[in-house]
Amino acid sequence: MKLVSADEVRLLDRQAMEIYGVPGVVLMENAGRGAALYFDEFFHCLRPGPMLVVCGKGNNGGDGYVIARHMENLGWRAQVLCLAEPAAITGDARVNLEILLRSGGQVCYADDEGSLLPILAKMAGVRLIVDAIFGTGLAAEVKGHCAAAIDWINASGAAVAAVDIPSGVDASYGRILGRAVTATCTAAFAFPKVGQMILPGISHVGEIRRIDIGMPRALLETVTDRHLLVDDDVAASLLPERPLAGHKGTFGHLLIVAGATGKSGAAVLAAKGGLRSGAGLVTAACPAAVHGILETQLTEAMTSPLADRDGTLSLQAFDQIVALAEGKKALALGPGLGTATETTALVRRLVRHCDVPLVVDADALNALAGHLEVLAERKSAAVVLTPHPGEMARLCGLSATEIEADRIGVARDFAARFGVAVVLKGAATIIALGDGRVRINGSGNPGMATGGMGDVLTGVIGGLVAQGMGVAEAAVLGVYLHGAAADRLAGKKGVAGLCAGEVADALPAVMHDLRKGKGERCSQPRMS
Repeated sequence: MKLVSADEVRLLDRQAMEIYGVPGVVLMENAGRGAALYFDEFFHCLRPGPMLVVCGKGNNGGDGYVIARHMENLGWRAQVLCLAEPAAITGDARVNLEILLRSGGQVCYADDEGSLLPILAKMAGVRLIVDAIFGTGLAAEVKGHCAAAIDWINASGAAVAAVDIPSGVDASYGRILGRAVTATCTAAFAFPKVGQMILPGISHVGEIRRIDIGMPRALLETVTDRHLLVDDDVAASLLPERPLAGHKGTFGHLLIVAGATGKSGAAVLAAKGGLRSGAGLVTAACPAAVHGILETQLTEAMTSPLADRDGTLSLQAFDQIVALAEGKKALALGPGLGTATETTALVRRLVRHCDVPLVVDADALNALAGHLEVLAERKSAAVVLTPHPGEMARLCGLSATEIEADRIGVARDFAARFGVAVVLKGAATIIALGDGRVRINGSGNPGMATGGMGDVLTGVIGGLVAQGMGVAEAAVLGVYLHGAAADRLAGKKGVAGLCAGEVADALPAVMHDLRKGKGERCSQPRMS
């Protein structure tokens, strides 16, 4: 599903009016009516209310006036609180305020905290609050009586419906601008917004429904896939074919270099991820000191012992790995390797000289921190990096806080700079592609916050690349499948106590369901 930024929203609105001649008041009427029908359906058990529509002075408030009028028509007892003086309401919003008043609508006005608090004190019994304070154009921190109104909404205990986007959420970056409304559901006009699908904004939107506001189809089709939410449909379209005459060679051979003393499980889990993703063959290469463990744990994968020093890989393993990589379709590098001096030197040498597609994770990422020239000098054109925020911070020389403040921007800039795909892990994982496109993962749940999940993901992406997928497509599909497998388990077991190995084991069923059009999700926000 395509997503749009605040700038793209403004452009669409302007083009609808200036190029296609759709009056702004018509767009506002369509938006408000569509939102009202959605809210009435979603909160039908609360009808007739009372309900309160809290409006700002701009067009989001204008949508609120339309919503109040239509909710009244649907049988609700609607009141309106405008956080401005009547004279401050202009343009299309003013038109709809006048229509509401002529229709018998009740509107209170408050332009400061002193006038606001007495009004709010009388609203304690409302069952539904519609947030129409700020829209997608908000760029500054929320302050004053608007901040007080948001705090009251969140503390009210009432159900909350957001108009286009919860007030206080940055539409482009998902940042919280001082404070933000926490909604039960959100009516997103024309397209969902990027900031609604990433942290921390994603935690404020609840369920989302896309509302048709009457923009011409030809205009909607001009929106590019620069930002895309990866859902069942997107994932299903990427699934590799399984031809009837295929054999294990058809589906590729993945080499995994992973593990160290005390971290052999990382190699095992990565190998399981590769096998469960559909790779025909998987070889797990590890330090000789832990090879026996892999031999015992992996019955479907091949294993290979590598030269080591004190249980971690030594530089002497380089030639062995190069030889093993011959004929392989992908090399996954990093899970559980450790950060010994020789191991990090080996990783940098491998990334620089190997010409097979690479999936670089965990300690291999740490080995590249401070040595990014290795990426610039590499032979392989096809590389996926799969950092969590801490690893991304080390790669970029930033703090984890700075990474989290602009997950999309940081990932996109790094991917474009080095011509790689970046999988920035976390809730709503970001997949940034080298051409500037960004994919936001729509699967996954808090049950994935446990050790070994990233190791499985490395194997899954590597296995998909081994099957012949491009690294960009493999990264997008691998992240989604990984999260969807966890969603499948969470639907049966809950989100506490999930283990990485069982997520790997659930992958074939997820792919089967996607092929049959029965994809399962349990992540938020849910698209209705």
